[in-house]
Amino acid sequence: MKRRLLLSFLIMISLALVLKAQDSTSHAAEPGKYQELEKTSIILDRADSLILADSLEKERLTRQIEELRSTDKRRVTELRARLDSMKMASEQREARIRKQVDSLRVHVTGVPVVFNGDTLFRIYSKLGPYKPSERAASIQAKINRLADTYSYSADSLHVEHGEESSDLFYGGIILLSVTDRDALWLEKRRQDVALDYKDLIVESIKKYHDENNLMKNFFRILLTMLIVLILYYLVRKMNKWFTRFVLYISRKSFHYLKGLKIKEYEVLTVERQSLALQWLMNVVKWIVILLILYLSVPLIFSIFPATEDVARTMIGYVTRPLVRIFWAAIGFIPELVTIAIIIAITHYFVRLLRFLRQEIEAEALKIPGFYPDWARPTFGLLRIISYTFAFIVIFPYLPGSDSAVFQGVSVFLGLLISLGSSSAVSNIIAGLVITYMRPFKIGDRVKIGEVTGDVIEKTMLVTRVRTIKNEDITIPNSAILNGFTINYTSLSIERGLILNTTVTIGYDVHWPKVQACLLKAAEATDHILKEPKPFVLQTALDDFYVHYELNAYTNDAGLSARIYSDLHANILDAFHNADIEIMSPHYRANRDGGQSTIPK
Repeated sequence: MKRRLLLSFLIMISLALVLKAQDSTSHAAEPGKYQELEKTSIILDRADSLILADSLEKERLTRQIEELRSTDKRRVTELRARLDSMKMASEQREARIRKQVDSLRVHVTGVPVVFNGDTLFRIYSKLGPYKPSERAASIQAKINRLADTYSYSADSLHVEHGEESSDLFYGGIILLSVTDRDALWLEKRRQDVALDYKDLIVESIKKYHDENNLMKNFFRILLTMLIVLILYYLVRKMNKWFTRFVLYISRKSFHYLKGLKIKEYEVLTVERQSLALQWLMNVVKWIVILLILYLSVPLIFSIFPATEDVARTMIGYVTRPLVRIFWAAIGFIPELVTIAIIIAITHYFVRLLRFLRQEIEAEALKIPGFYPDWARPTFGLLRIISYTFAFIVIFPYLPGSDSAVFQGVSVFLGLLISLGSSSAVSNIIAGLVITYMRPFKIGDRVKIGEVTGDVIEKTMLVTRVRTIKNEDITIPNSAILNGFTINYTSLSIERGLILNTTVTIGYDVHWPKVQACLLKAAEATDHILKEPKPFVLQTALDDFYVHYELNAYTNDAGLSARIYSDLHANILDAFHNADIEIMSPHYRANRDGGQSTIPK
């Protein structure tokens, strides 16, 4: 089935190309074939310029003679003598030109104007900036278009004679122009040459229409019908094939499709993947069908001469962008190689940085003054710098990077980012500063402002802290940098964190007894270190009581809340067992002998 379809399509294209070749028979001049004729035209153009200069001088002398006729007879006689000599010189020059043309006519061949396989006439001389070969090609193309015009009428061809040329018009279009130089080559008057050219063109087009018009139109109609039938067959079969393929996919999808997963997340299930594939095949089907229909229209238009320009325009809409893209891609290859080299160097440099980061984190590589926890953020910073530098180097090699639109969009995006991300940039910079200040690390018990808890995450923008109440609090890095931070963990392992609490006892209890109770409570509390030993300070002597501050060491800063609770409970037990009242804050009682105020 596919072979028959392909064979039919090739036959259709071959017939169209054969017909096109018959309709537009042209004989382009071979390069270099008429170089001698063009050299001769240049020589004759120089002679023409001299003749023109002589004619202008003759006209000027004639005006002077008319002006001086009645005033200066002597001067008039001199001017007439000079005018006669110029006329004689001009006649001699024209005679030499005619003799030169007669000698050239023997071995110089003009450029033929060919139509329907016959040479109508030849072009020997230039016209303005146009060479003889260019004039012949232009006239030949105009005659071909005129012959294929359905509204052609021989009566619309007419000749208009001017001072310098005789022009053959068809409607408002100049078909060709005949100059005195053209007539000189033919040894005729240019008016007669223009009329002869007109008769030749009329007879040739009439012969062309008589011989080919009816048969060609009939053949064109048959070819158009064939193309339409093949197009109908193609579209119908294409629709069936795609429909069968979609049904096949829906039946076999559960056997061949496995879905799409990223780690544990299923992006596309088998059912969704099957539906997406069916939708994609329908899109491809309609694209192919529309492309076939679009290409068939200029193919049909190219069969008929009246619509050839439309066909060329429609084909150009497709071919010109493709050709530009192709040559742009070919021209982009050196820049692409440069970009690939830059990307490769950047890739392997980042891999080297990643290797060094891993070695430093594992403490296999030690750099004095560089901490292991700096390895990851430093790697991220250097990676961003490397990619940014690579992009800056690659940017001039990108296609369209020098265009005003590309530059305008780049400036707009840069301005948008700079205006909309000022707070984010400040947080990023604060995050970098905090990283290298090392005020805390993951897992440390800290107090940031009014928030106390354990650091669970550090990013370039924020730091997350979890309180003892299991509250996750997100703090911007700029706020951390602008405020104060207390780290309870940093020295707790090596030196121990000092937990302190204060009680106030009246002056009636001797201070050694109070210190003994406090130290006993500290020794009974879990996670309190035996060494260094706890100690008690009297921090104030108030009006009603004495301030006693118990200080105890611990290595478990994360359990400080629990330790404080246990310590306070043990203090209450120790004082209770020692029959000591904690008379604070501001406990007042009248000593009336009641049990509530006097211990046993």
